[in-house]
Formats: sequence, C-alpha cells, structure tokens
Amino acid sequence: MFPITDLTDVRLVPARPDLADVRLQGRVEATRYVAGRSGRLIAASAPLRRRPSQDAGIETEAVMGDPVTLYETGEGFAFVQLETDGYVGYLPEAALAPEAPAPTHQVTALRTFLYPAPNMKRPPLGHVSLGAGLGITGREGDFLRLADGAYVFADHCVPVGIVEPDPAATAERLVGTPYLWGGRTSLGLDCSGLVQLCLALAGVPSPRDADQQEAALGTALPTRLDGLIRGDLVFWRGHVGMMLDESRLIHANGHHMAVAVESLAVAVARIAEKSYGAVTSIRRITPSIGS
Repeated sequence: MFPITDLTDVRLVPARPDLADVRLQGRVEATRYVAGRSGRLIAASAPLRRRPSQDAGIETEAVMGDPVTLYETGEGFAFVQLETDGYVGYLPEAALAPEAPAPTHQVTALRTFLYPAPNMKRPPLGHVSLGAGLGITGREGDFLRLADGAYVFADHCVPVGIVEPDPAATAERLVGTPYLWGGRTSLGLDCSGLVQLCLALAGVPSPRDADQQEAALGTALPTRLDGLIRGDLVFWRGHVGMMLDESRLIHANGHHMAVAVESLAVAVARIAEKSYGAVTSIRRITPSIGS
C-alpha cells in the first residue's frame, strides 16, 4: 500500500469526513475507518476525479495494469488510492477488477491494439497506451495472449523490468501529443504527466504533479540557464519541462496545446510574461542520462 506520510497534501490522503484508511485512525477524523483492498485497472485508461461525478475535472489518469487500493464502491464509482503515485480520488467502478493478474509486460509502442484473436485483420477490441501494463499468459505467432483472452502484437511490448534509459528519447517520441489537463497517456498529456511517464519508462518512480516532482526528484542545480544537459528538469511554479540538450526544452504546455520542443530561452521569456513567472528550480535526475 502507498505510504501515508504527509497529511497536508490532500491529493495523497485517502480520507473523507465519512471514511478513511484504517492506517489514519487517530490521525484524521472520520465516521469510519476501513482497510483498503487491492485492485487493478483493467480498462485501457480511466480518469481519476476528485468527486464521484462525470462533471468533475480530471485530476490524473490510471492506465491498464495500474494497481490501486480500493476503499468503497457505489453508484458506478470507486474511491481509491493509486499505488503508482498515491493520488486519491474516484475511478469508474467498471474499470477495476479485484483479482486481475499483475503485469508481466509493458507497452513500448506509443499505442497498440488489442485483438480478439492473433490476427491483425480482426476488428480490434480497443487500444492501450505507451506504459500500460499487460498480464501475458502465452504467445501465438507474432502475438502475445493476455489473461483475459485478448491479443497484442508482441513487438509492441517488453517484459516488465526492461527500461528505456533515456527519458528524453521517450519525450521526443511524444512530440505533437495533444495537451490534456490530468492526462498521462499517449492520447493526451499535461506537463507533469509527460515527465512522470518518461521517467517511469526509464525505471525512475516519480510523483504526479510538478510541485511534488520539484520537491522529490533528483538533485537541485543552480537556477541558471547554462550548463544544462539532456534529461535535466526545469521547474516553474506549476509547470515542468525536460531538457533535450543545453538549449532545447520539451514540454507539454497550454501555449502549443501539445508536447512541443522549443528554445529554453524563448520558453522562459514567454512563461515569465504570460503564465507561471520565473524558473523556480532546475533538477538533475542523473548525470549519466544521454551521455
């Protein structure tokens, strides 16, 4: 279960006035305390919302294979905590299963189709995104068989544990992906979702939001715009991007409404004038990335 350490960050606290994680008994007030049970996302992706309503905004997304702790279900929603980054909210109940198998493989294509048979000419059942986790039970020709009987093209997946060592290379593959507030799939990403996804594929766990990433990831560098290397993260108050080299930044942003590459100097000037103000910090994940 995701550790509950910071009670001041409501994004990460599985508690409501009427219900809370049993681990919070004596720490937060609630009508009742429950022990969460394990579940896993079986949909391609699903929005996590702050309230159990289709009108509520998307806080983040869960993708196929993501583990969750499930506290309560009702009226089509499940109150959960994501085990990937600790985010708390409501997922569609139908998107979850309590006993889905743990992923054995991960999708490395930007997205790939699931088929009812090991045949690319069959009408697909749907698609899954880059980073989705799949429980594979066997192989038939060029296809892998999922535990639920669907099939996926084998070359679009790798066994869990194989990583892409250069997160900036993953980010470059996602150029042009539309900006989506709360998005963390190859169909739509926000700034911190892009960073989280690229780091996850490099085997580096990351918090969800830019402020959390700024506090937790890597080593702080002097807040200067020279001497940067591939993979460095540049933070503003509420925004983050990744360096491709000493002068180019890649980021999912509302100006382009897409994942885009631009000069760091140009981005810094525009962001200072129009949105997030000055750069607040620069952090290096590892000095060896991209070298």
